[in-house]
Parts: sequence; C-alpha cells; structure tokens
Amino acid sequence: MQPFRKGRYRARIAATEEDVRAAQRLRWLCFYGGHDDTGTRIDADSLDADCRHVLIEDEASGRLVCCFRFLPLAAGSQIVRSYSAQFYNLSALSRFDGKMVEMGRFCVLPGARDPDIIRTAWAAMTRYVEQEGVEMLFGCSSFAGTDPSAHEEAFAILKERHLAPRRWWPRVKAPRVVRFARARRISAPDPRRAMAAMPPLLRSYLAMGGWVSDHAVVDPALQTMHVFTGVEIRAIPPTRRRLLRDAAS
Repeated sequence: MQPFRKGRYRARIAATEEDVRAAQRLRWLCFYGGHDDTGTRIDADSLDADCRHVLIEDEASGRLVCCFRFLPLAAGSQIVRSYSAQFYNLSALSRFDGKMVEMGRFCVLPGARDPDIIRTAWAAMTRYVEQEGVEMLFGCSSFAGTDPSAHEEAFAILKERHLAPRRWWPRVKAPRVVRFARARRISAPDPRRAMAAMPPLLRSYLAMGGWVSDHAVVDPALQTMHVFTGVEIRAIPPTRRRLLRDAAS
C-alpha cells in the first residue's frame, strides 16, 4: 500500500523502527493511559515483528492520530499464527481457503473525535484488501471494562442478529469468558441504543455484514472484554462495498 491522503489525514505503512515505536506509544496511551513522566512507555508484543503497522497522521502537524496493525495470512491453515488464536478455538476457520488478514491493536488518539480519522483508516485497509485479493478480515473487537452487565444490551443484539455462520464458528478457548446465551436476558433490547454502545470498530464490521463469536473473552490485563469478529469480503453488501471503494480512491 502506497501512502495516500484523505482530506487533512495521511495514511502510510510504518517504514522504520521509529514508526513502529510511535504506534506502540499511541497504543499504550489508548489501552493503559495514566501518567508517564518519561514518555517512553509502549504497548508491544512478539507479534509486532510479523505485522505491518498502519499510521494515520494529521497532515498539517505530523501528529499520529490513529494506528493499527495487520497480519496477512495465505489461508486459514495459518490462522494459528494470529493474535486471536490465543483466545479462541479457530479450528473451523483453518479450512478457509482464501487470503485472510487479521486486523488488530486499532486505536485513536484520546480526544481526537473527527470521524474522518476512522474513515481514512478503513480506506487504507480497503486499498490493501483490493490490491492483494484478501477474502476475509478478522480480529478482536474490545468493549471497555470487564463487567458484562454494562454491555448486556449490546451482547443481546449480537446474539440475536450477528453470530458467526456455523461453518466458521469460533469456540471457547480462554479461561474467562462471558457466554451470550448465559447472560441475563433483556426482554426487549433496543437495537439503536445497542449499536450506539458498541465499539466503533465493531460497528464498522457489522455494517459490512460481519459476525462475532457467541461469547466475549475477559482480558484483565487491558481491562476489556473482546469478541472475535470476522467478515467475508464477498459478503459485504454492494452499497457498502461501493462506499469503501469510493473512500479508498
């Protein structure tokens, strides 16, 4: 993917160790926050070396406002290499025979609320998907906090409308999970309110026809709960696909 500009933002793939460290620094600010006198704390793991890191920068100031990483896989047979495979049993997806990309560590600079930031990020991912012939995107979408009661309505809508197809069903692997089927039932969840409460990345996946696991994994280190999320590129509704292509042009 070549660097490109959308409005006031520039998207590019990290080219140096300093670029990757800048992304890791932004990740720490987003995932851990808090005060750091030294300004050197980062979020990093062993998968960073295998991934490509996308940076979204404010063109005028050069400030990094968003980043994410992605891991290209030739087919489902390689899915054990993914971050998601640490938390979910993805044996069903190991049969997927097309190119896949795991998208992860997606974050936006705290306080940056311009929706064009996320649009630019998706434009960058769309460019890569189109250029490389990727057939499935997947990853983990995180809810803030580890109290499932705070997300009951969202979980109820996910269970009712957005569960994975049986042929790709992600099964339980992590020690601490919240099963949607066992969550306290809501008599009449409000779809609009539930969607508004979902993480922006997950809303984007669902708008493309994406689907989720039937449970959330509790991550005490990051103080989040995440759901496995996937979307088959050929299943994206035509209108949505045209919008993504237009944004990426």
